[in-house]
Amino acid sequence: MESTNKIKSLIVGSLLMAMLSACSYSFSGASVPKHLHTISIPLFKDNSGSAEPNLNSTFTYATIQKFIDDANLQVSDGKNTDAVLECTITRFSDNPQSISGEETISVRRVTLTVKAVYRDIVERKTVFTKDFSNYGEYENSGDILAKRKVAIQEAIDKISEDILLKVVADW
Repeated sequence: MESTNKIKSLIVGSLLMAMLSACSYSFSGASVPKHLHTISIPLFKDNSGSAEPNLNSTFTYATIQKFIDDANLQVSDGKNTDAVLECTITRFSDNPQSISGEETISVRRVTLTVKAVYRDIVERKTVFTKDFSNYGEYENSGDILAKRKVAIQEAIDKISEDILLKVVADW
């Protein structure tokens, strides 16, 4: 009898896991207020002092693409918009993360920090002002510049996703 219950529990658990893994979660219809339909995302400012070429435009376009893909708010040009998201890159660092046995740097970490200000234009209020920070890592060997670029993009993607989630899910 006990083994029958274990088998039933195992089958039910397996079915639940299969059903959950088949589901995809989306923020479509998330808790964005009904009066907000459009969002403007101006070009990010870069106050990081990094001298990383095109960092602000790359970051801006990645964030805009997250909002387009999500489809909760339509991205607008800013003239007749319901909300605006203004972001400033405040910090950029590229530091050793891991040192190998020969005391050489084997992994580096790029960390980015962005200050985001999200305003509801319709109700004339600031919804939030928040710093977002994240990173990407790369091996310090081979084509280092290409690997560094990928690490920067990884950090940008993570922060853009965090910003999107804060805008569409934190009401």
